[in-house]
Amino acid sequence: MTETLDKTSAAPGRWRRTLQGVMTSPVLLVLVIALSFFWQLGAVPLYDLDEGAFTEATREMLDTGNFITPHKDGEPRYDKPVLIYWAQAASVKALGFDEFALRLPSAIAATLWVLALWLFVRARIDSATATVAGLVMTLCLQVSLIGKAAVADALLNLFIALTFFEIYRYYLQPDPKRDRAYIWRAYLWMGLGFLTKGPVALFFPVVVSFLFFLTELRFSKAGLKTFSRWFRAVFAPIGWLIFLLVAGPWYLAVYLDDGEGFFRSFFLEHNLGRFGGAMQGHSGFPGYYLAILPLILLPFTGWFLSLFKRYRSAVQDPLDRFLWIWFLVVLVFFSFSGTKLPHYLLYGAVPLFILMAKHRNALTNPWLAFVPPILFFLALVLLPMILNVMMAVAKKPNEVALYDYGRSLIDLPYGMATIAGLLLVILLMRWSSVALWQRLVLVGIVQTLVVFGVLVPRVFDALQTPVKEAALMAKEMDLPTVVYRTSMPSFSVYRAAITPNRLPNDGELVFLRADKLGELALADPKLELQLLYQRGNVALLKARRPE
Repeated sequence: MTETLDKTSAAPGRWRRTLQGVMTSPVLLVLVIALSFFWQLGAVPLYDLDEGAFTEATREMLDTGNFITPHKDGEPRYDKPVLIYWAQAASVKALGFDEFALRLPSAIAATLWVLALWLFVRARIDSATATVAGLVMTLCLQVSLIGKAAVADALLNLFIALTFFEIYRYYLQPDPKRDRAYIWRAYLWMGLGFLTKGPVALFFPVVVSFLFFLTELRFSKAGLKTFSRWFRAVFAPIGWLIFLLVAGPWYLAVYLDDGEGFFRSFFLEHNLGRFGGAMQGHSGFPGYYLAILPLILLPFTGWFLSLFKRYRSAVQDPLDRFLWIWFLVVLVFFSFSGTKLPHYLLYGAVPLFILMAKHRNALTNPWLAFVPPILFFLALVLLPMILNVMMAVAKKPNEVALYDYGRSLIDLPYGMATIAGLLLVILLMRWSSVALWQRLVLVGIVQTLVVFGVLVPRVFDALQTPVKEAALMAKEMDLPTVVYRTSMPSFSVYRAAITPNRLPNDGELVFLRADKLGELALADPKLELQLLYQRGNVALLKARRPE
């Protein structure tokens, strides 16, 4: 009888150990990476503005053979340096010009980003914690979004993370004869980051490393020696030589190819200008990132909040202190920036993924853990009603048309999938025999399946499929085509041709947002416009000027 009871009580223990082994297995991490970054990678059209702008510049680069100065619709595009365009061009050359090939560099960069985190955490803590950190990062909503987007952010975040990892490795190695490799690699990654998105790849590592080494300052010989190592690394001649050899040739080439235009526009407007004021309407209040952080970290918002119970470790443990400084510098800097976009905060999100994995046992409150994902899934279930409200309060006819078209795409499979997702999250909340962090990882898998399986395809169908269809129609008609007061560069991508933004001439096609139809008619009253295509928020017309 006693033996039977022992076997019965041992069974749940063995089952929990088995689940623990599965949840900390690198095999699971590989499967989750495939799900988050590669599943559905080419299934939806490119979105405007960002993907359309990047990929049109890549298309024109391949079309013209000018691999130095990126152009969009025939005009120089000074928004970003060149590395992402080169990566997309190489992918397209190998696989053909389509959404999958254009997004593949970002998926690969995101995968390497997770690998870099896993290797760093495994060496600093252990393999299980490294896998948990990788799972949290891969399933984080904002990371999975940029891992599937044909933009520069996944590539930039890879290089920023690699730089910070080298900085901490350098801190741990006090031997001047053995720490040089960390310095040199840090400058290599900063050079590649500078070639991807400019000064941000240099600014944050320098500021964060200074503040971190400053916390190590003690009024003793050993303390002063530790702090002085920061100056040795920052003023390393070979390091700067590596940086210049990596980033310098292209910056020199673009100057020779295009003069000072890139430098004036990129550094003054797109860097200093973004910090000093809101660009393209991307403004926000000082607490914007504190408000948006819970959405960025879904479904792990409550897990992040649980970290504040371990605040003492931020003072006592060097790794925790380094990670918190990294996150807080990014948060504070962008909180005072005039231009605010959610993905900017990802530059400082990697330390949060590591801290959450390291202190995963601090997550003990199921309500704190599960209320954020429950609210998110509830919003997905209620999306039809939300769209109805937005239609009722919308003032512009084109917005009403867009919401109405989006509402028509919310079908029975969508409703069933989102309700099933909500029920699964609630069931996981009540599954008390499993650790909270393990249940949240499972919620992350459910969230990824629902978001990229049912939500994203319908959102992109409403926003971007009409643009793609209009572009393919214009391409087939093979007539001169313009756009009128509309910035949707994916139209040029799918039309495979530069599309000027101006009034149409006789016999030309014109693509525009539906709300611009009245403006076009007023701009040239003598122009007759034949509607060829209209769906959602866009229209394609043929212009004719009667004799």
